[in-house]
Amino acid sequence: MRERASPRGGARNLSPVASQRFRPLKSYRVVELLGDGISAELSRAVHAMSEVLPLRLEFVPVDLSEGSRAKRGAELYDEAERQMRACRVSIKYPTTTTSEDASPNKILRDRCQFSVIHRPVTTIPGIQTNFNKSIDIDVVRIGTGGTYEDAGRRIGPDTAVSLRVIERLPTRHAARFAFKLAMVRKAGVVSSSKYTIQKGTDGLFEEVCGNVSQDYPGIPYRRELFDSMLANIIMHPERYSVIVTPNEYGDFLSDMLCGLIGSVGLGDSASYAFHDNGVISLAMFDPAGGTAPDIAGKNLCNPTAALLALSSLLRHIGEIDASRALRTALLDAIAAGEKTGDIGGKLKTDEFTEVVKRRVVAQLSPA
Repeated sequence: MRERASPRGGARNLSPVASQRFRPLKSYRVVELLGDGISAELSRAVHAMSEVLPLRLEFVPVDLSEGSRAKRGAELYDEAERQMRACRVSIKYPTTTTSEDASPNKILRDRCQFSVIHRPVTTIPGIQTNFNKSIDIDVVRIGTGGTYEDAGRRIGPDTAVSLRVIERLPTRHAARFAFKLAMVRKAGVVSSSKYTIQKGTDGLFEEVCGNVSQDYPGIPYRRELFDSMLANIIMHPERYSVIVTPNEYGDFLSDMLCGLIGSVGLGDSASYAFHDNGVISLAMFDPAGGTAPDIAGKNLCNPTAALLALSSLLRHIGEIDASRALRTALLDAIAAGEKTGDIGGKLKTDEFTEVVKRRVVAQLSPA
């Protein structure tokens, strides 16, 4: 069998997927927002996986590492925003936040007007956890406002205060996204907040969610107090499929759910901006974990969340078969015990990536 050059140099055997070169492959430009710590290793895993997909991903790199941010400042974010708006799709890796530097995630959310954050959390067979029930919950949170909008201020030596913001339009975007997701899943929607206490802010949130629910009469809908819902999820996770919340509540909830399935580093995240008519205008996909500086550069990190983020990106751009093949290959590998050390396996980062690549090729090969 003939060989051809890999996009990264060298030669590799043609897989059944690669043999589709006789048909023009669809090509997509994707902004790649590089970060700190394990970012480089996650990027290598994503690039390696893209080589066996029946499409072309042209990555447009933007260095958001701490050193680059310190050197270039606002100019760097100008470049990132310009590329993100031009390509409309991006994948981001973990970045540090220092005391001298604002959160890159928040800066990108503000600049790109990402009003909705989606965090899918699903039990992964093959990962031992302290929780013995299955979870399959999509957390949809408002990406702006809440208590994250204002850092607060001191009033005298013993008191501090901050503003909490809930806006109608981002809430409507989040609610509509949740109901459309529920339609696909053939499931119901729960809106959750502290509406009996925060009557102004959370009251507005629930009002908007209730109004949107009337546009989806076939979708079961209810609202629950956030603290009560947390307890109910632990006792009866099967009662929850799609949950929509204000900003900080969704942050807390998604991390708790990832803890229940075994690790915060097993979740992926997507951020969306919208046109006035509700159509998605920009999308950014990222692994939910941190920079893990203690293992950076040691070939020990788990690329599962980054590959799940790639799968979600593929689904977003309409490459459903490739998205499904990657996700299935990834979860099947873990279920078969082919996994990295942090979740009980013995594989290094690159070894695990190669295992998943082979499974993706098998998934996409003609029967």
